[in-house]
Amino acid sequence: MILIGMFDSPYVRRVAVSMRLLEVPFEHRAWSAYRDFELIRQFDPLGRVPVLVQPDGEALIDSSAILDFLDGTAGPERALLPPSGDERRRALHIISLALGAADKGILLLEGTLSRPQARTYGPRMERIRSQMHGALAEIDRLAQIQAGGWMVAGCMTQADITLTCVFGFLCDALQLGRSWVLYPGLTALSARCEGLPAFRELRAKFTPSEPALPPEHDRAAR
Repeated sequence: MILIGMFDSPYVRRVAVSMRLLEVPFEHRAWSAYRDFELIRQFDPLGRVPVLVQPDGEALIDSSAILDFLDGTAGPERALLPPSGDERRRALHIISLALGAADKGILLLEGTLSRPQARTYGPRMERIRSQMHGALAEIDRLAQIQAGGWMVAGCMTQADITLTCVFGFLCDALQLGRSWVLYPGLTALSARCEGLPAFRELRAKFTPSEPALPPEHDRAAR
């Protein structure tokens, strides 16, 4: 299988880390959703990443859909998302908060880098920032009350993987200073995950090197 996308994207990285943990081999194409837009559109008409191309040529798009496919292939005993019940609902809740924080962080980043004029809309940017920090604060609250060091089920699940990939991206891209003071539970759990080989080996530090984009190319990764 071929995984398309760069590891500085939290959406791409959570798929890559999951594949490594599930011991699913893949070839990596570090294509940029901006620089390699037309190349990616050969597999996904939206031009977004990640894309997972299967051996028969079928392309799976959207990180959540790809992860669902990987869990289905791995089977219920090895799946990274709990199969049902309260644990599954808690995991999905945490994942939704983390992905929501990533979405808001990307909007803040675009407002700073891609469209400097957006700075004139201070109330809108402040609202987006409060949404991002609100999601992170809730994850941190949940992290601090979990026994065993993991968010759900007493073991690593997709909730831990996703929040770690998102938190690392936001810290790099938005330079969240003193995150260990603001979010001690989230910081501790993220550090625990980042110390594992699957996370260490599949990480790329975000660098704001892409050109400014017109509005229709918003959120080129998911």
